[in-house]
Amino acid sequence: MSLDRRAILAAAGALAASPAFAPNLVQARETPMPRLYPVLMAVIEAWHHQDIDGVLAHVTDDIVWRNSSGYAPAIRGKAAMRKALEGMAPIIKTNKWRIFDHAENENRLFMEGVDEFWLTTGQHVAIPYAGSLEFRGLLIHEWREYFDGRISLAMKAGEPMSAEVTEMLNRPVAK
Repeated sequence: MSLDRRAILAAAGALAASPAFAPNLVQARETPMPRLYPVLMAVIEAWHHQDIDGVLAHVTDDIVWRNSSGYAPAIRGKAAMRKALEGMAPIIKTNKWRIFDHAENENRLFMEGVDEFWLTTGQHVAIPYAGSLEFRGLLIHEWREYFDGRISLAMKAGEPMSAEVTEMLNRPVAK
């Protein structure tokens, strides 16, 4: 009796691809439903309406918010975050904050997006950024944002939006 090498390889391949034999291969093909991204979307929706309580409902009492890309100290605690948001809300006429890409693991959500807003003074400001949210359960415990502050300062001073920033803003929004 001779062994047909092709038949053995074909059978081995079929066996390895079967869910009973290789459940990890099947699981690797499945994309898990995001668990943390919907929390960020709820925060964004609340901020679109400048609903400070709606934003704060999704953070821990001891939140650490690093919203200055390192050029200012972190905002620590929910009360301090409330104060910062209460300072921002009156000068922002409307905003169009959105996320272009995101990825998550057990307790961290990575994001890339743009914070775009129109000030009550008429300036249009768009800040492309990347960030990371660390969660405790479904509450944000630490929020870090990384962006080039020169872009924000230039637009707040009345300079036009660069072609590069405009190109970055015209990306599809994440689902």
